[in-house]
Amino acid sequence: MAERDRAEPIDGRGHGGAAPDAEHAVYSISVAAELVGTGVQNLRIYEARGLVAPRRTAGGTRRYSSADVSRLRRIAELLDAGLNLAGIAMVLTLQDENSRLRAERKERRR
Repeated sequence: MAERDRAEPIDGRGHGGAAPDAEHAVYSISVAAELVGTGVQNLRIYEARGLVAPRRTAGGTRRYSSADVSRLRRIAELLDAGLNLAGIAMVLTLQDENSRLRAERKERRR
């Protein structure tokens, strides 16, 4: 199982006690949907299409991180720009690859 797929323990405040970082999955599907301004069914569709991969608790409940919410906002922007989900998948894949290559290049320069 990939590290990203592992759910982290959460306390009553939604995190392990420390301030959550961008990858710490703390938001439920309903909270993530509200933050993005869309419905929970849309988030399920985006997950089914591979556009976002929220972590899961041991019980299978989806938990979204701040990075996931940012990605969902980017999806909403692209939808507003007129792209369909297939086009959005291509754009996000290219953006992710670009970010990875930039990080590699930056690391090589050190």
